[in-house]
Amino acid sequence: MRKVSIKDIAMKAGVVPSTVSLVLNGKSKQMRISDELAEKIKAIAEQTGYIPNQTAVSLRTGRSKILGLIVEDISNVFFASLAKVIEDEVNSLGYKIVYCSTDNNDEKGRELIKVLLHRQVDGFLITPSTGMMNEVKRLVELKKPVVLMDRFFPQLNNSYVLVDNFSGVQQGVEYLVQKGHRNIAYITNDLDQNQMHERERAYRDILKKHKLPVSEAQILRLPYEIKSEEAVAKMTEFLRSSPQLDAAFFATNYLGVYGLESIQQLGYQIPRDLAIVCFDDHALFRLMAPGITCIRQPIEAIATTAVNFLLQQFADTVPPPEQLQELKKPTLVIRGSV
Repeated sequence: MRKVSIKDIAMKAGVVPSTVSLVLNGKSKQMRISDELAEKIKAIAEQTGYIPNQTAVSLRTGRSKILGLIVEDISNVFFASLAKVIEDEVNSLGYKIVYCSTDNNDEKGRELIKVLLHRQVDGFLITPSTGMMNEVKRLVELKKPVVLMDRFFPQLNNSYVLVDNFSGVQQGVEYLVQKGHRNIAYITNDLDQNQMHERERAYRDILKKHKLPVSEAQILRLPYEIKSEEAVAKMTEFLRSSPQLDAAFFATNYLGVYGLESIQQLGYQIPRDLAIVCFDDHALFRLMAPGITCIRQPIEAIATTAVNFLLQQFADTVPPPEQLQELKKPTLVIRGSV
């Protein structure tokens, strides 16, 4: 079936193609085209199933009305929720979103930026992996609107929206201590990322503050790429070989889910045998009995602020990067696991 063109619509409407083009590009009032004629042209375009050539529209307007979203893992609850809020937000503003995952693979992340550049997206919302700094720097040098989320590069002065990871973990570990726990494990991944470093630094900081033991023997680091079955097995062995532990702090929600399976295999009861706090919430944490205490990230605030910061970069006068940087406070959600 032949694709409907602007000339086809013009013929049906009894006007020249340039009039159709002006109407479909939202310039009817500017060019003093009557509302009646504009509505007639739009109706014909809809009835005939006209689809605009997006590349031509981009060249003509300088805008594709498409934004690129790159996250670590779209299957992760946090990133999926973040993507959903961003998609709803940009749709309400007349934009579409193309989103993809890096799987924390630097090469994949770098390639995704190249692909989105080729697609001529108007702006980038990125949760970068460690090795993507040069590509992000290039976007900034090219004057491409870009906002980093969840993590950033201290070496680059660009827009970002982050969670205060340090204060979040401080709240969680402090709560465990106040509830009487003295031997607190920390279960994390091996990612060399600033947000993970901040979380572990806060864990150590609170234990030192209360003169409690903190040693590598209390910390379990799992490879990011580890399969779930192997992760559960390693956690089970770690907890079984450390009977002195009375609490555990999980640095991510997916590690917390693995931990719950491990605790079940050991036959432990929460919080009698082991108290639990996890960074980031999960539907499972709310449904369990007892519920799992967590550090909840303000997903909606992160998403809407990131979109706002990105759109501000579309203005003729762009605010300096320092005005487009924000640290959001997470919340301690107390449930029955402590």
